[in-house]
Amino acid sequence: MNHDLQINQNAAQTYHSIRNSIVSAQHRLSAAVNSTMVITYWEIGEQIYKACGENDRAEYGKKLLQYLSEQLTAEFGKGFSVQGLRNMRQFYCTFPIRSTLWSELSWSHYRLLMRVPDEQARTFYAEECVKSAWSVRQLERQINTMYYQRILASQDKSLVAKEIQSTEPKPEYEKIIKDPYVMEFLQIQPDTHVYEGELEQALIDHLQHFLLELGRGFSFVARQKRFTLDGQDFFIDYSDSLIIPILT
Repeated sequence: MNHDLQINQNAAQTYHSIRNSIVSAQHRLSAAVNSTMVITYWEIGEQIYKACGENDRAEYGKKLLQYLSEQLTAEFGKGFSVQGLRNMRQFYCTFPIRSTLWSELSWSHYRLLMRVPDEQARTFYAEECVKSAWSVRQLERQINTMYYQRILASQDKSLVAKEIQSTEPKPEYEKIIKDPYVMEFLQIQPDTHVYEGELEQALIDHLQHFLLELGRGFSFVARQKRFTLDGQDFFIDYSDSLIIPILT
């Protein structure tokens, strides 16, 4: 009986350890895709702004956006509608300094932040979102309920800060990588079976391009780096770190 109990306890501990590894990998994967997507959309917004100038709704701007939307959609699929391209341009205009972007925030977070007209309030929401790891729905609720104004006026700021966990709890971990923007960005159809190899290929393609754009100081080592241990070959795949800073 005691032996069976010990086996059950060991099995439970092993399960929780494996589960934590899987959840951690999902978080790393989501963070890598989101960071690359945000930077890419910022770069697109910058190029559209430079091409259109101050007013993208003037005749030339409208025609340019329509042309870009048709060409990009034909080659890369969904995610490049005229309104989507306008959002990217607005993203660049709202956050014109690339180095000030928060890598922890997804494109969905930024789309919400762009709706906040007051710069101080917008910066406050972004910093609180990073510090408290708010989900997109949590950030949306805080903006809609004027959290910035309430926290400034409240004498018990800690109580106001804690209320989001009861009114809008964080989503289940399974929802982390189901953002449709991620699927569109990686050109994966949401109504098809997505296999590990396809996801790895799409993810690494974008990461490789991003790393090469960084230039000196970083090295893209391999898609699957082989190493040998005790006569056996092992491979580090996309769930492990392939980004190696070069120290000079």
